[in-house]
Amino acid sequence: MKVAAIQMVSAIAREANLARAHDLLAEAAAAGAELAVLPEYFCMMGRRDTDKLALRETAGAGTVQSFLADAAREFGLWIVGGTLPIETDDDQHVFNSSLVYAPDGERVARYDKIHLFFFDNGRERYDERRVIAPGTQPVCFDLPSRDGHSWRIGMSVCYDLRFPELYRALARQGAELLLVPSAFTRTTGAAHWEVLLRARAIENLAWVVAPAQGGTHENGRQTWGQSMVVDPWGTVAAQHAEGEAVVLFDVDAAQLEAARAQLPALAHGVI
Repeated sequence: MKVAAIQMVSAIAREANLARAHDLLAEAAAAGAELAVLPEYFCMMGRRDTDKLALRETAGAGTVQSFLADAAREFGLWIVGGTLPIETDDDQHVFNSSLVYAPDGERVARYDKIHLFFFDNGRERYDERRVIAPGTQPVCFDLPSRDGHSWRIGMSVCYDLRFPELYRALARQGAELLLVPSAFTRTTGAAHWEVLLRARAIENLAWVVAPAQGGTHENGRQTWGQSMVVDPWGTVAAQHAEGEAVVLFDVDAAQLEAARAQLPALAHGVI
């Protein structure tokens, strides 16, 4: 199955971001992708964290959700909308939600980011807890690919990557391919992004698809990029450093099955 990890450098205006996402999805579809995954915050990278509140959508209705459904139908793609703000039960927080659309435009899965980023090194400070409410449930969905294999796909977002217990829970649900749409900072990305992605692939003997934000944004934020696909043995199979890109790779079910057969570590856990 050909997958596309889409790298963006999202701006402040939602409409401009959706236009760029549309072009990149068109490029992925033209290259034969079946699954295209957009990065975290693909639809907006606001001047302030609180800008998310003004663009929150009701689950099942809204500008960004309509865009994703329409694009899935237009291009005949499975599309994962990295994240967008979905309303909670209070007006001070949103869920940072990753939504999956099938080629017929139907939404088939929703994952609300569980682990919320906090970082303070004295020069940079981030605290997602101020405006984002945490999700509570790991989520998998099934994608029947054109090659006849039904892929079990586990969902996660960015900071989740630092919590291996989430990915082991997804593996226990049968996940074969793990999605990590992200907006890693340049500081933390340079230090940890690749090694964490490779570790999650190795630990769970799973493919990993990790689209990222990658560049200097209109609001001044700098993100690491390095969108990549990692194979079940932990090898980086495809990668792009900085700037907009569509990272394409054919993930192979036989390669996954061979890795799990020769090293059946998932069956050896005792905790």
